[in-house]
Amino acid sequence: MPRIGMNPARNRDSGLTPKGVTATVLTHVPHGEGYFKHRFEVLRLCIESLIATAGETADVMVFDNASSPQVVEYLNRLKLENRIQYLTLSSRNIGKMDALQMMFHSAPGEIIAYTDDDVLFLPGWLDAHLRILETFPQVGLVTGFYIRSQMSMSMDATLAFSSREDVQTEHGQFIERRWEQHYLDNMGRTWERYWEETKNMEDLRMTYRGVSALASAGHHQFVAYKEVLLKALPVGWSGRLMGKMRELDDTVDKLGYLRLNTPQPVTRLLGNVLSEENAAEARKLGLQAKSVMPERSTGMVQKLGRIPLINGLARKAYRWLYKVINS
Repeated sequence: MPRIGMNPARNRDSGLTPKGVTATVLTHVPHGEGYFKHRFEVLRLCIESLIATAGETADVMVFDNASSPQVVEYLNRLKLENRIQYLTLSSRNIGKMDALQMMFHSAPGEIIAYTDDDVLFLPGWLDAHLRILETFPQVGLVTGFYIRSQMSMSMDATLAFSSREDVQTEHGQFIERRWEQHYLDNMGRTWERYWEETKNMEDLRMTYRGVSALASAGHHQFVAYKEVLLKALPVGWSGRLMGKMRELDDTVDKLGYLRLNTPQPVTRLLGNVLSEENAAEARKLGLQAKSVMPERSTGMVQKLGRIPLINGLARKAYRWLYKVINS
C-alpha cells in the first residue's frame, strides 16, 4: 500500500490572520573577524529591540543572507520561541536587492517595516511612522532617523507636494547637533566630509493635517505600503551583493510618492561596534547590552594605512579574502 491514511491538514483552516504590519529584517554576519568582529551583538540588539517595541503589533520576518552558524542558531531559537514568525535561511549570500525581492513579495502584511540589521528601535517608533504614512497622501517611504545629506536625492515628488496650499512648510536647521554627531560616530564619517556633503543644505519640515514630517527618507530603514514597494522594486534578478538601493529611492520618487522622515529620531544607528550611548538605550528596553571600545591601531600601522598604495592593496586583499570566505 503506497499510502497510509489522509493528511490531517486537508480541509482545515490555518486559523491564522496575519497582522497588518510585517517587520522585516535582512541579516548578514558571515563570520566574527575584521569588520564583523562585533556585528553579532549589533544584530542581536537590532532584532530584540524591534521585537520589544513592535512585537505585539507586527509580525516579524527575518531573511538571513548566509550568516555564521552562531547567527543561524540564534535565529532558529527566536523562531522556536515564536519571537519571530517567519524565518528564511539562505545557504548563499544572494545580495541585498534580491533578498528584498523575496522578502517583500512574501510578507503577508499590507504595510512593510524594513530594516538593515544595524538599527536600534526606540519605544513608539512604529506609531510615529504610521502616523505619517496614514496621514500624508501618496507616501512612499517613511524613515525614523533623519540624515541631512539625503535631501539631495530623489526629492522631486516630495518638493512638489510641499508647495501645495494645504501644506505648511518651514526651512532651516532643525536637527540637534547631538544627532548629527550620532550619525557621524556610527557611520564612520568625519565632520569635514559631512560639511562638504551638506553645505548650503536646509532641512524642510512639512505639516499636513496636523502631522509634521521632515522631507527625505533613507533606505537603511523605512516603513511603506507593500503595494508601493512592489511597484518600485526593479524587475528581475540583479545578481549583485550590494547596490540598487539608490535606484529604489529614484523609482519611488518618479512614481510620484513622497519620501518622508519622522520629525524626531525614533531609531538609532548602531554601526558595527556597540557604543555606550547605544548600549544604555538598549538597557532601557530591558535588553542586555555591553559597549565595546573600538580597538586602536598602533602608530606605525596608522602611518602605513595612510600611504595610498598600501591602503589600496590592503582593501583589495580584504575584498578578495571576503569573497573567498563567503564563496
